[in-house]
Amino acid sequence: MLEEGGDVEGAIAVYQGPEASKVHRFHRAVHLAELLVRHERGEEAVAVMREAADSLAGAEDWIVHTLCDLYTGQGRPQDGLDYLDTLKARRGEEEWELFRFRPGLMAACGRREEAIELIRAHPEGDTSYGAEAISELLADAGRVHEAAALLEAKASSDSSVLAWHLIDLGRVKDAVEVLQRPKATTRPSDDPWAA
Repeated sequence: MLEEGGDVEGAIAVYQGPEASKVHRFHRAVHLAELLVRHERGEEAVAVMREAADSLAGAEDWIVHTLCDLYTGQGRPQDGLDYLDTLKARRGEEEWELFRFRPGLMAACGRREEAIELIRAHPEGDTSYGAEAISELLADAGRVHEAAALLEAKASSDSSVLAWHLIDLGRVKDAVEVLQRPKATTRPSDDPWAA
């Protein structure tokens, strides 16, 4: 971590130096954006990540996630939504990997209920992923009881997310039980990665 009074411009130059691969370039962009944010240069951080996301093959989910987080951190969640709209128009669809950033941005714009309905209407909305996304929105709005009830009804949901909600409700014993349940296993024919 750069010490106070350190050479910020020197560190920026290192991050902007030549890279060996696309992956290194993207990792450097994220590290540079983090450095800029720590030094209250958020607009520059957004510009760095926007350039990375706009580059050839740059709109990978982790790059877009970083960009959307920066937009939200700068009080510009609508710009994040606009960027997702641009990607959707360019690609003709919005797969879950990118869609999952949309509800948080909508909530930051004061559109939480609309975000919950949008998740429910999405093709992945009835999956454990959809339930977890809705539970996050509910919990962030102080509706932890609803968030926990939703995940309890979806037995296939990530047990750690449900456990966190149960702990927030003071149900520590239930949280421990949830975490100690055996994980559901898939049959080899159900596993897309099985050889």
